[in-house]
Amino acid sequence: MKRTLFIIIATALLASCGIYKKYERPESVVCDSIFGAEHQTSDTASIASLGWKELFTDPHLQTLIDSALVRNTDLRSAQLRVEQALVGLRIARLDYLPSINLVPEGAVGGFNNYDMVKSGPDWTYNIAAAASWEVETFGKKTNAKRKAQSAALMAKDYELATKTGLIAGVATQYYTLLMLDEQLRIAQSTCDKFRQSVRVMKAMKDAGMATEVAVAQLEGAWYQVEAAVKDIRKSINDIELSLCATLCEQPHHIVRGKLADANFPSQLKTGVPLSLLSRRPDVRAAEHQLAASHYALNHSKASLYPSITLSGVAGWTNNLGGTVIDPAGLLLNAAGSLFVPIFNSGALRGKVKIDRAEMEVARLAFQQTILNAGAEVNRALTQYQTALDKQEWRALQVASLTKAVEKTQRLMQHTSTTYLDVLTAQQSLLQAETAQAQDTHDRITAVIALYRALGGGQY
Repeated sequence: MKRTLFIIIATALLASCGIYKKYERPESVVCDSIFGAEHQTSDTASIASLGWKELFTDPHLQTLIDSALVRNTDLRSAQLRVEQALVGLRIARLDYLPSINLVPEGAVGGFNNYDMVKSGPDWTYNIAAAASWEVETFGKKTNAKRKAQSAALMAKDYELATKTGLIAGVATQYYTLLMLDEQLRIAQSTCDKFRQSVRVMKAMKDAGMATEVAVAQLEGAWYQVEAAVKDIRKSINDIELSLCATLCEQPHHIVRGKLADANFPSQLKTGVPLSLLSRRPDVRAAEHQLAASHYALNHSKASLYPSITLSGVAGWTNNLGGTVIDPAGLLLNAAGSLFVPIFNSGALRGKVKIDRAEMEVARLAFQQTILNAGAEVNRALTQYQTALDKQEWRALQVASLTKAVEKTQRLMQHTSTTYLDVLTAQQSLLQAETAQAQDTHDRITAVIALYRALGGGQY
């Protein structure tokens, strides 16, 4: 019998060698060229290595981000998830220790003898501690601990991803406010110009040099810009409300600087694509999820093999004839048991198949997360370069249209140039200056998007 048991255990040990294998990154994971062929580089330097205060130097923005990192509920929830995961890891580590419980027992009873004489109460008790310990033979506890470790790391990376997203979100809303402020300034300046043009046009009408139709159409254009001012003010209020909600503060005016004062690095370095695996928190979290599923599969496989449990009881008892005050002796009991799944092995094998499928799902999710990260980097780089190119042409356009407005206004006063030329020039300049502010905003948000896409903002 002993020899048969030894053969069963030895065979199981040999068959279960793979259960202890640690997670290794799949060779099928693609990292090369995920930024796109046009953005290939061998330079390991990256703007993601900058701390967020080094990138966002605006003091007003720094104050807002500091407040968000303290107050934001999403970030706090992520931090609580980390605490939960760390508690789960401690529980998994404690599973290596035996389970010890105090199990006191007491009883009282009495009976009548054949002479119908009632005897006194009979007191019995056991004061003992029971211990149970499952021997780590096939890696169930080890894989459970490793799974908990991966879950804790995944929770920490989720917290970092939340922090990165929070910093980027606050910065994006802040610079959106600066863009709207600039567009509001441009619109108000245009309103002043239209107002002045209307006064000139009315004077010309009184002098018989313009018609009532000309005055009405110029006034209509002026009123249209005034209405646009109201829309911009509403957009500013909406962004301020959204930013206050992010900061978990009551609605209030956001103190801020000017769009023209925004300062960012002139060259954006991405580093090599492989750096995403170690720097970007959501990519790391996806890999930790894959590792956790790997250990969950190992744990399910380990459940197919026998388990050995040692148990024992130690304490004092009076069941041997003693009294409560004078216990009869020491109570000792020890046992060992071998559990071999037979009838439920089908369910356990089904669990193995489920966990194997879950691991494949996690592998695909990990690969897709890497590809999505690479696409985000490519998109941010393209947006930045496009905005940069557009700014150069937009500056030339604004300069030309500014000259056109000045000249048409002078010509209208001294020549036969019609009001339509003035109206067209002013409207074109308004659109160009508004687009110029948008181009600046697009360039800044591209920097923010690239910083986040590369895994920055963790420090």
